[in-house]
Amino acid sequence: MWEQTVIADYSPRLTTVSTTNPVFQHLAPPAACYHGNVSSFPKTSNADALSQSGLDLLHAGDAAAAAQAFRNAIAADPAHIEAHHGLIRALRDAEQFETAVAAALALTVLTPNDPLAHTSLSIALQQAGHIPEAEAAAGRARILEWKQQLAAEPES
Repeated sequence: MWEQTVIADYSPRLTTVSTTNPVFQHLAPPAACYHGNVSSFPKTSNADALSQSGLDLLHAGDAAAAAQAFRNAIAADPAHIEAHHGLIRALRDAEQFETAVAAALALTVLTPNDPLAHTSLSIALQQAGHIPEAEAAAGRARILEWKQQLAAEPES
């Protein structure tokens, strides 16, 4: 159900649930981008340390190990937004573009009003070759940013 809602936002031309459209058959519910059952990952009490480890691994050029570190951080704290962003970046660096799209979709479900989440989705979609959907996600990010700016402006 989440796929139909999210994909419909980015591709009005899709009229069926994304899993029935060949372009999006590989997508699954958000947990799938974490390679299996999230509860099976080793639990730690320090998602920040795991996320920092992921950043260090990314900086060292080991995208696959970084992705695993970010998955572990998310397993420790599913609401750790920075770890989600890190996972998306690590997957893109590892050229796992379709998995990066799934991770970015999961982040937009977690933080639907965050322009950066939609920007990350746009970048992942663009790298995966889904240009119309990438443009729609970028447009959604701009709209969310404008809404935040309008809400922050003092009334005259």
